[in-house]
Amino acid sequence: MTKIHTPKILVVDDDPGVVVSLRLLLSTEGYSAITAGNPQEALYFVKNDEVDLVLMDLNYNLDTTSGAEGLSLIDGIKKLDDTLPVVVMTGWATIDIAVQAMQRGAGDFIQKPWENDRVLSIVSNQLKLAHSEHQSQKLSEENQLLKQALSEQDASQFIARSESMQALMATIEQLVNTDINILITGENGTGKSMLAKYIHQQSNTHNQSFVSVNMGAISESLFESEMFGHVKGAFTDAKTHRIGRFELADNGTLFLDEIGNIPLSQQAKLLRVIEEQQFEKVGSSKTQRVSVRVISATNADIEKMVQAGQFRMDLLYRLNTMVLDIPPLRARQQDIAPIASALVMKFAGKYQKAAPTLAHDAITALCQYAWPGNIRELSHILERAVLLAQNDEISAKQLMLPQSTSLDDAPVAAIAQNRQATLDEIEKQVIAQRLDHFKGNAIDAARSLGLSRSAFYRRLEKFNI
Repeated sequence: MTKIHTPKILVVDDDPGVVVSLRLLLSTEGYSAITAGNPQEALYFVKNDEVDLVLMDLNYNLDTTSGAEGLSLIDGIKKLDDTLPVVVMTGWATIDIAVQAMQRGAGDFIQKPWENDRVLSIVSNQLKLAHSEHQSQKLSEENQLLKQALSEQDASQFIARSESMQALMATIEQLVNTDINILITGENGTGKSMLAKYIHQQSNTHNQSFVSVNMGAISESLFESEMFGHVKGAFTDAKTHRIGRFELADNGTLFLDEIGNIPLSQQAKLLRVIEEQQFEKVGSSKTQRVSVRVISATNADIEKMVQAGQFRMDLLYRLNTMVLDIPPLRARQQDIAPIASALVMKFAGKYQKAAPTLAHDAITALCQYAWPGNIRELSHILERAVLLAQNDEISAKQLMLPQSTSLDDAPVAAIAQNRQATLDEIEKQVIAQRLDHFKGNAIDAARSLGLSRSAFYRRLEKFNI
């Protein structure tokens, strides 16, 4: 059940009678009211409590007529939280003081003695306005992130015909509707960011935000501002209020790509937010709470980084509740052809061309290539081939695959072209070749063929290899 938030109003006045009256009025309307008798107490509550609106007097003990103390208090409040709505009131109302209060950041002005209906109306309107402005800014930033995510969507999605990918997808199916943190590992170009989006899309929070951050692209000096946000004036270039990535991802998923690139000096800050699900914007001491599922990804050996003192072990334990390792494309032989066909369709649509088919020799070449750049490299090669295609078929020659990184499958290609060869003979030759390529390492050979270890050993026994 969603907890209904009760707005908290801070009443600031040095007259006990005013304080009691306003607290009673606000509480009867369902608000939570806290009180302060002077500007110093008020600033303490703004700094250390979750206040939604300040209702404050302009005159205090030092000066009961000019409003100078109240105007100074408005400045102090806005330095702590530029978005916090402020309503001022005074018994010595003048147009001049009202204008000054508005210029300092006050949202409205009440003259004493007040009318209860006017006080409640102003409070309600200021709270709605603050919420609306916050949601508008959040929606704007979410829309930018959504457009970016959509532009990165891959037509191949998650094709899983190989045993290794089917095993991975079976694991994902068991955890998509949990809120555990996930660490995705794998070589460059294997589709780690795409898998993170897929997990989010399949989860119970698929209608909430998916926010992606490339940790390698964030400079150390901007880390806190980017992740947690900042208030206006927090530093020299902070000319506007900024919502951080954790706040944007509230109730949804935050994807931290290239997690191994976070500077060691910033890792403790990230750990604290993940552990406590709360943070403070740069330039503000007001604590904000969030509910975020964190999915992170890396191609680095994080365990070695921990041993080398480059990555915090406690942070790794917070990130890797579940580890998903995406196999390289060379270990997904059964997936290469369908992924390639999907990509051809995608790029044909992009360039408004009739989709060419992949010739038999092109598919053979794709399956024999080692794919050091994985799906990303496959995508680039097929985009070029589709763009340059002059007819309705793409041949192996038109793929222009590099020759130096093949799996040396020439013997396999030769036996496959023998129309008298049986499937068992072809399979035996493939397995023998892969064992030779990986210098007898059965686990690497099995992965390169998209087979589980047990399935690979069954074939070794079957063919007496």
